[in-house]
Amino acid sequence: MQPSLFISHGAPDIAIVETPAHIALLQMANQLKKPDAIVIASAHFETAVTEVVSDRAPKTMYDFGGFDPLLRQMVYAAPGSENLAEDVFQRLETAGISCQINRERAYDHGVWTPLILAYPEADIPVVQVSIQPEKDAAHHFAIGQALRALRENNILVIGSGHITHNLREVFSAMQGHRVHPESKAKVDDFVVWISENLQEGDVQALLDWRKQAPNAVHNHPTSEHFMPFFVAYGAGCVGVDKAAEPTLMHRSTQFDIFTSDIWRFD
Repeated sequence: MQPSLFISHGAPDIAIVETPAHIALLQMANQLKKPDAIVIASAHFETAVTEVVSDRAPKTMYDFGGFDPLLRQMVYAAPGSENLAEDVFQRLETAGISCQINRERAYDHGVWTPLILAYPEADIPVVQVSIQPEKDAAHHFAIGQALRALRENNILVIGSGHITHNLREVFSAMQGHRVHPESKAKVDDFVVWISENLQEGDVQALLDWRKQAPNAVHNHPTSEHFMPFFVAYGAGCVGVDKAAEPTLMHRSTQFDIFTSDIWRFD
């Protein structure tokens, strides 16, 4: 049985810059049984209603600017799967989640930059599922719950977002401005709170993260990069009363404030 994974996918140049997170993604596949397919929810696929991509040959999207031109020469040519997309669609509908099929969509960088490191052969079919940034953690947890049984069929469910995502502060640090110690403390407190509640199996607290987590708004001024976490977590949990077994596969931090967690849920 496959686990589900939450991946902090980093900036687009994670595909070519040898950061600790880049190295962790290169090594990730060695820690997992090779899946027959991947279902992935990316923070960069935002829709009003849940969409499931049935594109049989998705192109590679370059949904960024200002990075090394080499990135725009990279292609991730993993196939899609109409049959799996239909299966995902039916599971979501059965769970009462409004959804629709999207027949043509390229892989955004939340999909292809981590996968080109973890599975560079691009020989595993990939089906994309969108997030709904206007909806809450419970909605995305329910999406994950609907996908949970896919893991029994050797299908890897991934949420691709970021554990912290205050880009205003990250861009300031990238330009050489000093990171205030208070900002680092706010990031550390948030990440520790998430870790502690995962270890304690407190699903309800995590679903109420916006109110309960320290410095939630500071770390996620908008919530789209945290919603894939709940898709992955939902796919790992039996239900709200039986939490997943969490394993922190990787943690590193750039500029003291941009933390990249990879969590495994069994």
